[in-house]
Amino acid sequence: MEFPVFRYTGDAKAMRPAQLLNVLEREFLSTQEGHHTPVMLWGPPGVGKSQMVAQIGDRHGIAVIDIRLSQMEPSDLRGIPFRAGDQVEWAVPAMLPDSGRHGEQGILFLDEITSVPPSVSAAAYQLILDRRLGAYEVPPGWAIFAAGNRQGDRGVTYTMPAPLANRFSHFEVDVNLDDWVAWAYANAIDERLIAFLRFRPDLLFEFDPAHNPVAFPSPRSWEFSHRALQKFGDMPDLLTGTLQACVGPAAGIELSAFVENLDQLPDIDAIVRGESVKVPKETDLQYAVAAALVGRAIRARSEDNAMEVYGRIIGFAGTFPQREMGVMLVSDMYRAIGQEIFSVPEFSSWANIVADVMLYD
Repeated sequence: MEFPVFRYTGDAKAMRPAQLLNVLEREFLSTQEGHHTPVMLWGPPGVGKSQMVAQIGDRHGIAVIDIRLSQMEPSDLRGIPFRAGDQVEWAVPAMLPDSGRHGEQGILFLDEITSVPPSVSAAAYQLILDRRLGAYEVPPGWAIFAAGNRQGDRGVTYTMPAPLANRFSHFEVDVNLDDWVAWAYANAIDERLIAFLRFRPDLLFEFDPAHNPVAFPSPRSWEFSHRALQKFGDMPDLLTGTLQACVGPAAGIELSAFVENLDQLPDIDAIVRGESVKVPKETDLQYAVAAALVGRAIRARSEDNAMEVYGRIIGFAGTFPQREMGVMLVSDMYRAIGQEIFSVPEFSSWANIVADVMLYD
């Protein structure tokens, strides 16, 4: 019997990562109330679909079983039959959630679900629809999330059986620079890289499947670039090539040139000490100064003089010729540090200066 198929046409609800994290959080918690609906995340490669699921697992200290369905055979999910007396039973695969081994709560993540042939999706179909496979049942405290690429995102994709698609709530991952920057500061991503993407926001994600790129800019590949900066930052003869290997030829050259130009930065330590420092005229250096100061604010959180450091940074933010640059700096500080900056005396006077400019989303 052939099922009618669901072809993704871009009609899923597009949400930025911060919003989707809230959706996944609520869906996980709803397993305790019996209201859970499996979630399907759509999006091109490298936009952070699997990373968002992992973040929910880390936040709650629960197991996340990540099953890459594209690498599975039907028997990998269904199990292997064995004889038990006069009957044949099925050995449950050890990778499937088990309350005793994995805990009462967790996340079953079916990744690359759109890249599996019908023979494999048939097994996943019962697992998602009925939360069971034969005698096996998914523990009630486990959420089911899935992710896949859209047709046309380069790579093998199969249409999803309509009954299976109808058992998911569907969301498309929308790349958002502010969300990525907040994540980057929280995960100690190189501030030079954050500054570069603030300067060139259109390069956060640049993917054209028609050109069949091997390396291209994406949230995932920029994290690779961060690693390259740590490994090859002191080897200028290798740095450009390694950055190109992560994000593609054009973006790699741009980032390398941006980093090389940062030797003209003003004294960041002097700004933090409250000394008078001029804002650089070059726009790229202004972005670099702003990113470096947010990084200093984050590192100052555990110091006794944190509020003084915040105040000096906010005071410097008010000296940017373009007020929007200072707003960006303070907004990034707010996302990284929180409402603590509202208690800094310098904040009130600065806020009055930029009252007609939106502070944060």
